[in-house]
Amino acid sequence: MAGAAAWTTPLHAQKATMPVIGYLCAESPELFASRLKAFHEGLREAGFVEGRNVAIDYQWAQGQYTRLPALAANLVARNVDIVVAPGGAQVALAVKAAASNNAIVFEMGGDPVQLGVVDSLSRPGGNITGVSSLSVDVSPKRLELMHEVLPVAAKLTVVANPTSPTANSQLRKLRSAAETLGILLQVVNASTEKEFEPIFSGAAEEAGGLVFTSDPYFAFRSRQLAELAMKYRVPAITQSRDFPMAGGLMSYGGDFAQSHRRAGMYAGRILKGEKPSDLPVQLVTKVEFIINMKAAKLLGREFSPSFVSGADEVIE
Repeated sequence: MAGAAAWTTPLHAQKATMPVIGYLCAESPELFASRLKAFHEGLREAGFVEGRNVAIDYQWAQGQYTRLPALAANLVARNVDIVVAPGGAQVALAVKAAASNNAIVFEMGGDPVQLGVVDSLSRPGGNITGVSSLSVDVSPKRLELMHEVLPVAAKLTVVANPTSPTANSQLRKLRSAAETLGILLQVVNASTEKEFEPIFSGAAEEAGGLVFTSDPYFAFRSRQLAELAMKYRVPAITQSRDFPMAGGLMSYGGDFAQSHRRAGMYAGRILKGEKPSDLPVQLVTKVEFIINMKAAKLLGREFSPSFVSGADEVIE
């Protein structure tokens, strides 16, 4: 590998004897721990263990998504063997723009073709392939579930991140679903943490519920959102199981453990010599519905037996 002999850091010293994965994430190691664990499991299934026969160069944007292009360029400059871009379309697009010659494996929600990440799912083309979950596609189902919890509410509020590449397509689907359900839809924007509390206080005044669009920014702030939901006694639903696990009411979205594990397996297969262009984009079709009975009790809501029986996991 060109340049390997000049590196002097411990990680780069391993370059001469083992391949290096460049791992770019929009968040922090703490928030990404469960996803990273799943990635390592997939990598291990493909025959690679960090420190034994592969090194990983981590770059964390710490929630500052504007840093992604510079961090991606930094990984490319380090001449890593492959770049892994987990956690959303913004990461995938930043890496694709920076790494024209490096193999890339992404993990994201939404349509990778529509978002310009790949040319097609079956033949991704070029140097990139990856895994896509259904979290973005199932946004209307979250609205339907909230409507079941608040059947007399004539209006529900959707929270969207206007900086997300998938926001507009999700809102189109949600408006169509609201029309079918016969309810009004109010859309509020949030792209920073300081915008969260006014949204919950406003929903509390209207005695309404909040439906969050699929967005990594929301998923990784599940604890903060759950605390606000309990503080203002507002029913809310997000895409990530992290939300009910942190004390929120419920979640409906893709199985992140599965999508990240598959990304790890793809990274291993490419390290063994397969080309990204020969590996079709995988679509993770598994979704999971999680409800928190304790949160329901605190909010003064009661789930029907049929609603509970439809959950994949019930937190008592």
